[in-house]
Amino acid sequence: MLDAVPELSIGQVAARTGLSIHALRFYEREGLLANPIRRGPAGHRVYSEQDVQWLNLCVILRTTGMPLPEIRRYADLVRKGADHGERLAVLRRHQEQVMDQLSALTESLDLISRKVRAYEDSSGESPVEHECRSPFLTERQVQV
Repeated sequence: MLDAVPELSIGQVAARTGLSIHALRFYEREGLLANPIRRGPAGHRVYSEQDVQWLNLCVILRTTGMPLPEIRRYADLVRKGADHGERLAVLRRHQEQVMDQLSALTESLDLISRKVRAYEDSSGESPVEHECRSPFLTERQVQV
């Protein structure tokens, strides 16, 4: 006997992914899904567990700052069954960007932590000011 594949409603998928129903429809319209969403007998969207996993990946990619056009490109490559090298290139580029963001955030957190310690260590006096520059600016942006 074959096990039935659980079919999930759009509301169930919204609850499992943290995306709103509106966002799920938007993702579908924008071509961000790896597979077309099936329709049930009444015309309602029917999602699979694989769809949920893909949407969770999309949420992670968006949370880490991947632009929608780049997610669409990645989804297109997956749908086409494109060479893993192309998919890997998309993910490596994004990985580099996330690592740069992490580095900049770490620098920012270090500065904030120093400022907090300075305020905590001062007895009502104004703490020593720190030279601040944005770690999010490139050297080129700083020189302009």
